[in-house]
Amino acid sequence: MSAQQTTARFTLDPAFAVSEVDPRLFGSFVEHLGRCVYTGIYEPGHPAADAAGLRTDVLELVRELGVTAIRYPGGNFVSGYKWEDSVGPKEDRPRRLDLAWRSTESNQFGLSEFIDFVRKVGGTPMMAVNLGTRGVAEALELQEYANHPAGTALSDLRVAHGDKDPFDIKLWCLGNEMDGPWQTGHKTAEEYGRLAAETARAMRQIDPGVELVACGSSNSGMDTFAQWEATVLEHAYELVDHVSLHAYYEERNGDRDSFLASAVDTESFIEKIVATCDHVGAKLKSKKKLSLSFDEWNVWYMNPEAPAHTDPPQEDWAEAPRLLENHYSVVDAVVFGSLLIALLRHADRVKVACLAQLVNVIAPILAEPGGPAWKQTTYFPFAAASKYGRGTVLDVRPDSPTYETEQFGTVDLLHTTAVKNDETGEVTIFAVNRSQTRALPLEAVLHGLDLTRVVEHSVLSDEDPDARNTLENTERVAPHAATGTTLTDGTLSAALEPLSWNVIRLA
Repeated sequence: MSAQQTTARFTLDPAFAVSEVDPRLFGSFVEHLGRCVYTGIYEPGHPAADAAGLRTDVLELVRELGVTAIRYPGGNFVSGYKWEDSVGPKEDRPRRLDLAWRSTESNQFGLSEFIDFVRKVGGTPMMAVNLGTRGVAEALELQEYANHPAGTALSDLRVAHGDKDPFDIKLWCLGNEMDGPWQTGHKTAEEYGRLAAETARAMRQIDPGVELVACGSSNSGMDTFAQWEATVLEHAYELVDHVSLHAYYEERNGDRDSFLASAVDTESFIEKIVATCDHVGAKLKSKKKLSLSFDEWNVWYMNPEAPAHTDPPQEDWAEAPRLLENHYSVVDAVVFGSLLIALLRHADRVKVACLAQLVNVIAPILAEPGGPAWKQTTYFPFAAASKYGRGTVLDVRPDSPTYETEQFGTVDLLHTTAVKNDETGEVTIFAVNRSQTRALPLEAVLHGLDLTRVVEHSVLSDEDPDARNTLENTERVAPHAATGTTLTDGTLSAALEPLSWNVIRLA
């Protein structure tokens, strides 16, 4: 912490705004990976299953979480996906090898079941097409089957399968992580750029109003980072609406200070891709401005020695094995909340974002086969942001004490943003205190805002930063109310607990 400063300060004024929040910023992701689908959202034999086999206990948690756009079916899985396998009578659906996760896919949960799930949780579908092992023709066939009302071979096939109404999928991903050598059907930027452009052009012939996402770099550490985007967009700039970003973070080698500052990397990543997109747009003399789809983000412990990593040894080609079932701590939730703040701070360009994933697989919800479902620590920041982060993001430029990190250098202890509800006039401040040991005094001056009281100051913190919600104790961690937060004469005063995620609502 800086010796010269102990209090964090900022000013809020509605005259200085970033952007209105696109609700799809609170999206999520369902991939055929591990137990996300099977025994996650779909378990026909479960005591809480509905007539379609969906777990109603999970449905209830997903609704409360507040997810909007839901990306499907991958992820790496999509690059070997045959959509035809997932439709029609279940007894006729083939079992296939999934090369991405070395699992066996039963196809008992498919396209119709996904749409049913999305409708039941009040979300919107975000469908990925396979541009790894397939191409333009298969994407068009899927689009026709899903969206055309009736009167053609594929739309009539959907009706015959029991879905009279079109699925009305408007948001489509043109493949997944095609820059990654791990991807089935991996391509160079030139190869993918041409394929993405031709697929986009053809899909717009069916429906000029579709929204299309081109694959950006799989992460900012790729050797081809930024050059990949530039090359792809030389081909596809005028044909797509969004460029994808993916980022995951974990604590490495006990360096918690750097881990807590992970959002520094997130914001830098966003800003570099914005610069790349705008450079290509300027080069092409385009009047169009692309948006970003941050359609995979989370804390993900890839190190099998990490305490959060609980996967048992796996056998190849198992069906719905336990994969990537990280169990999240309080410190993970604080970092997770900071990543949400980063997305909101860039709401002018980030229009879609997908927490990866929704159930069991690096997820805010855990569910046991035949047993209960419960909230992980990361559930609480997402639910609060989705509920109170709707409206206009205000431009917040904090003056904060700092601390030193090995990975990012000097970093602010305070990471924050604020959202004004355009209907009620209420303002919600989301704030993280990155200090592991000290409370952080906060003063916020409010200009041009008719706010007189603190409605709520909710805190996620714990004396044990490694505390988790487990099957044995599903409610060990939950937010609690802060004390001493005041709003007097237009000045908010609060003390942010050490290592905490904070939601301060003002009216």
